[in-house]
Formats: sequence, structure tokens, C-alpha cells
Amino acid sequence: KMLVSPDQDVTVTNDGATIMDKMEVVNHIGQLVVGVSKAQDDEIGDGTTGVVVLLGGLLEQAEQLLDKGIHGIRISEGFDRACKVACDELARVSDAITWSKTDLEPLITTAMATLSSKIVHR
Repeated sequence: KMLVSPDQDVTVTNDGATIMDKMEVVNHIGQLVVGVSKAQDDEIGDGTTGVVVLLGGLLEQAEQLLDKGIHGIRISEGFDRACKVACDELARVSDAITWSKTDLEPLITTAMATLSSKIVHR
């Protein structure tokens, strides 16, 4: 992806955090999206694009509900309830990984699987 600033400075990157950082956002909701992306990058160091896509989907759904006359507080309560359901389901389907300082193979295998879309070599 290529970004060109008003002074013609060119940035070429595939990194979502860099893209969000370089954008000059004036819309309040857009600034919220940039803030969430930055928080994701600061906390985890990855997943900024996914967070922006997820947040965009939630905002799109919220807009449709607002257009139907549903109050914003009810929508927020619904999102909170959906979050609890999703967290409960993740807890139900998750697996514990047993490892020790002498046997790091389970951690390495898990890291390799979760980072398979990144350039990772052991």
C-alpha cells in the first residue's frame, strides 16, 4: 500500500499500524478507529488491520440499527452482551498448552501455527 502525504512524502507499507499512524483523520469516529488500532499495536504488536476491519463491521451494523430507530444505548448493551457470549464460547473451545522450561516444543509449535501468515523461521 502506498500513502502520499500532502507534502508528497511517500510511504510504502503493508503494516496496518503504519498506515493508521500516517493517516490524518479529522472525523471523530475515524479518530476512535485510529485509537483502537494504536491500542492494539501497543498492547499486542500485531492485528491492527483485523481490529479495524472488525470495528468497521460493528460500526456498519450499529448504523443499520440506528437507522431502524434503535437507541444507541440499546445497541451498546447488545454489543456488550455479544462480547460476553463470544468470550464464554472462546473459553469453552480453547485448549490449555502444557509446557516446561525443559520442553519448549509445545510453545514453539503453537507460535508457529499462530504466526503462519507472518514470515517466521525457526
